[in-house]
Amino acid sequence: MTSQSAQKTAGGEHRRAVALFGGTFDPVHAGHIAVAQAAQRRFHLDAIHFIPSSRPPHKTKMALTPFLHRYAMVALACADHATFVPSVAEAEMDGATPRVFYTIDTVRRFRRDHPDDHLYFIVGADQFLELPTWNNYEALLDCCDFIIASRPGFKLDALRLVIPPEKLGADGSTTNSGANPGKIALRKSSIYMLTTVSSHVSSTEIRNRLDEHKGIHGLVPPRVEEYILGQALYR
Repeated sequence: MTSQSAQKTAGGEHRRAVALFGGTFDPVHAGHIAVAQAAQRRFHLDAIHFIPSSRPPHKTKMALTPFLHRYAMVALACADHATFVPSVAEAEMDGATPRVFYTIDTVRRFRRDHPDDHLYFIVGADQFLELPTWNNYEALLDCCDFIIASRPGFKLDALRLVIPPEKLGADGSTTNSGANPGKIALRKSSIYMLTTVSSHVSSTEIRNRLDEHKGIHGLVPPRVEEYILGQALYR
């Protein structure tokens, strides 16, 4: 059991470990589920909130499938996993034009609503390398721990390049052995590499295959495949 698990509050009760997993999920696919399952096993997560974005700031010019379809697919993908929770945290309200949501605001809202939870944010390694382009990213590094889903051959030190030196732990060192392999200790949080899962599936590949009238069996959860075909999405 990792040192993060089975944490206790001051009153001696179990401190919930909760992860936020954001993305366009257009569509959610088998790789997303594999990452979430690996994170749940390693960090003994009590819940993983899948948060489809209404309009991510780095994809403002990209045509997205309507939120309701993407949320429906996430809900179907989560249905067979007790700890997976589909979230409307970044849904547009009352049919309004989708607005830009910033990760810092979503994390702060979860932190405010659940102050006793141990909060993680799940993100891919390539996305984390773009962290300096995120809104208020230095404050975000203080708000929660990060679980980085890495690709084969990805080096932990690459993550350090985008972290402001003043955010590193007192000795500026990277922990890469012992009880927490693949960990970068920051002053107010920690970053963990998740290297136990590797998937080459991408939402882009799935959309392209559907556009070309090719099969997607095994690339998405069965219920998601049924929904996509039934709704004739991505054609």
